[in-house]
Amino acid sequence: MTEATPLLLQANLKQLRLPTMLAEHEKLAREATTRNEPYDGYLLRLTELEVAARTANAIAARIRAAGFPVVKDLDTFDFTALPALPKQKILELTRREWIDQSTNACLIGGSGTGKTHVATAIGLALCRVGLRVRFVTAASLVTELEAAQQQHRLDRLLANLERVDLLILDELGDLSFSRAGAELLFQVFADRYERKSLLLTSNLPFSEWGQISQGERMTAALLDRLTHRCHIFEMNGESYRFRESMKAKDGQTMKAAKPKK
Repeated sequence: MTEATPLLLQANLKQLRLPTMLAEHEKLAREATTRNEPYDGYLLRLTELEVAARTANAIAARIRAAGFPVVKDLDTFDFTALPALPKQKILELTRREWIDQSTNACLIGGSGTGKTHVATAIGLALCRVGLRVRFVTAASLVTELEAAQQQHRLDRLLANLERVDLLILDELGDLSFSRAGAELLFQVFADRYERKSLLLTSNLPFSEWGQISQGERMTAALLDRLTHRCHIFEMNGESYRFRESMKAKDGQTMKAAKPKK
């Protein structure tokens, strides 16, 4: 090995865009010398670090691209508050089999019961296994679709949505849409039918979805496509936010009642 070898190695690693190997090769080389490690063992450890770093960076990029409002996992969700919600079935949605089968999922229940938390956790888990996810509220997506149509770039937006493995549509039913907006949303549903998966959260039972699209026929067609192959979960119970608020008030009351020393 000549004096120029380390510099040439660094230059090659930079050109090959192997930043982790560039950062770690000297340290691992010293360790390999101390252990009398064979060359292939040293090279294996070095490449494993590069692969691990690339995997972590790819996961982080998918999570950023998904647009989650917050990062929440299922290990922080209180399943005991919703005993009728099948935990094992929810956990199965964190695996990619249902996405590979182009099926859908719906989380239906009152406000504050954790639908967004569960949907986010499922989406995060799927990002970590290599899938492309997009999280958006129904109202925001309709606004985005209407703007794209007015700016003559609707086809491009629909093509981008079609490339997403899982589209999470949150808070469907919180706001009603114009006829045009509902038709654009229906187009997204139709484009994904039996091709890509949807995960919807809604505080409205299916029987009341007519107020979303302002038309019985469109609602029937939308539900037909959505529920044809769909995992449906009812999440009805006491509001999580209400329970947390009451706990906080109880804590303050106990603190105020505690005698001063």
